[in-house]
Parts: sequence; structure tokens; C-alpha cells
Amino acid sequence: MGIAIREIGVDYPMQLDITTLGDTHIYCVNPKEVPIVYNQVQSYFQYDISLNDGDVVFDVGANIGLFALWINRHYSNIDIYAFEPVPILFEALNRNFQQTDPEHMKAFPFGLGHENARVTFAYHPNATAMSTAYPYTQSEQIELQEAIFKNLPKSAQDEFSPMLHLFFENEPVQGQLRTASEVIREHNISKIDLLKIDVEKAELDVMRGFTPEDWSKVKQVVVEIHNIDNRLNTIQSLLSQMGFTIAAINQEEGLKGSNIYNLYVTR
Repeated sequence: MGIAIREIGVDYPMQLDITTLGDTHIYCVNPKEVPIVYNQVQSYFQYDISLNDGDVVFDVGANIGLFALWINRHYSNIDIYAFEPVPILFEALNRNFQQTDPEHMKAFPFGLGHENARVTFAYHPNATAMSTAYPYTQSEQIELQEAIFKNLPKSAQDEFSPMLHLFFENEPVQGQLRTASEVIREHNISKIDLLKIDVEKAELDVMRGFTPEDWSKVKQVVVEIHNIDNRLNTIQSLLSQMGFTIAAINQEEGLKGSNIYNLYVTR
């Protein structure tokens, strides 16, 4: 079932689809992407990362909201602030929230960054979770394709190898960025029990949008880091200075050998 969405200033229609996740209907772009991403987001709850009733979550790089939907299924009364700047992904995110728990799940049509700005994103329609404000270079594409290929089961390599280049096909779309500190002030947010950041090479930009005072409100952080220019160490140092303890650094099984890591920190 296709639902036409038209982005302001763009002369082509964008399509949403609908798939199911268990007994829930999910608005999405790629139905096949939904179970893969849903399984991945569960990995953020490792190394003593947890929530309690009444907690507040910032989901930065929310895509269509699968991380938030997982939280909603497993916890009660969690207030989720989800940020997604790519218009068609925000449309799916907002629809999913409205049909699930609009009282506790709030979707924002912008991303978080180090400043307020209008940005051109590389939107990846065949792998929407890879959409980014920092387009992949040729060498980055090759390195990531090789890592993904090597981690595929042998039985799946022949089938999926011809498809890997399709993940990197992209088209430009305009999106808005704002700083986390501005959002925190506007919504009078006194605490953030979990800050999840998955923004495809813009993670340091997101963090630079928090003031030291705002960082003091954050209890736990899980962030996907593209280790470019020693960024893994830079972010560890920044979070340590803000009073966090490094709980773990790992790589997803499908990304072993790439430069992509997950960092888990707590207070």
C-alpha cells in the first residue's frame, strides 16, 4: 500500500508503505528494512543500560521510530522525544507515534546538531538508516561494503553481494537541524535518562549542541560512532569530562572490521 507524501520544494512524490511488526502496522519506506533495524535497536540495551517508569528518552536519528516502538513495548510511561530531519522518514515516524502512544511519544521534524541550520542530506531510499548529512566517499563505500560482505553467512554472500551497492544510492533532500540545548529549554526538560544517538557520522555535531549544564541532566548515553579522525577517542574524552563512565565499546556482528562502533556510557 503506497501513500504519496510530497516534500515542500520537491517536485517528486515520495511513497510510504505499510508493513507489520508482530500484530502492529508500521509506516515505513522499505518493509524489508523494518525487521532488520528493529533487531538492531534492541542491542542498545546492553551493559546495564536500562529504563524505569517515568523516564525520559532522547532518540536522535529516529528514522521511522523502531527504537521508540521497542521501548514502548517493553516499558511503561516513558516520555520519548524523537528527532528525524528527513521529511519522508519523519512522516512515517509521526504516523507510527500517533497510532501508538501520542501522549508519551513526540516526533520532531528536525535533527540535532551543533547549530541551527538548513542542511542537505543524502537520503538513501534503499537503506534509509544510512541517510546522512555527510555523504559516504568512494573509499568509505568500498570499506563498508567489504565489511558487510565478510560478515554475511557464506550461504548469503552470493545473493546479497550484487545488492550492496544499492544501499549507497542516494538523492539530496533538505532538512533542518537545531541544538539539543534549545530543545531542552523550549520543553523545560529537567532530565534525560537515556540519550541514544545514531546519526551516520554527525554524532559529534549532536554532542556539541549540549551545554555542560545540559550534559548534567543526562544519565546514560548510547551512541553509534564512525571512527573518523580518531572520533572514538574524542567522544570518549568528551563524555568522561562530563562525568560519565565508559561501560563498553563494541561492534555489531554485521559490522565487524568496519570503523563503526557502539559506545555505552553511564553515571
